Amino acid sequence: MVEPILISPFFIEYLLPFILVFTLIFAILEKTQLLGEDKRRVNAIIGLVIGLILIASPANAIVVQLMPFLAVAAVILFVFMLLYGFVVGKTEGDVLGKWWKVVFGALLAIALVMVLLIITGWWDFVYDFMFNTSTGTQVWVNGLLVIVIAGAIVAVLFGKKD
Repeated sequence: MVEPILISPFFIEYLLPFILVFTLIFAILEKTQLLGEDKRRVNAIIGLVIGLILIASPANAIVVQLMPFLAVAAVILFVFMLLYGFVVGKTEGDVLGKWWKVVFGALLAIALVMVLLIITGWWDFVYDFMFNTSTGTQVWVNGLLVIVIAGAIVAVLFGKKD
């Protein structure tokens, strides 16, 4: 059976990392104008050389292994930003106050973390750890203690002065 080109080792381990590094180096050199203005050919040659060095070195494996994490993190960040924009986006008259935006953002972040735990299958482990072990009880007690101390510090710093 013929292997599709998009999942072949050549494509994943050599071509895609080369294109990524070449594009990044070229874009950085163009944006910073490190070598001067209108030096597109020189910037392209430097990007080409650095890309070729990458695929010829063992560091190539690092880039290949980091890219799935980058893709997943970018999607998670995109989903959070999109939902956060829906919840606390700009409206005429700014209906929500600053603190409500913080509360809604925190609730959204917690919900997103919970969904990710459920999707990845880690929800049962985390739930059992937090609610069915003595270590989980210690985490809750220490977390409550930290919240009380932080509340006391905020009350002292921002409370009314007589």
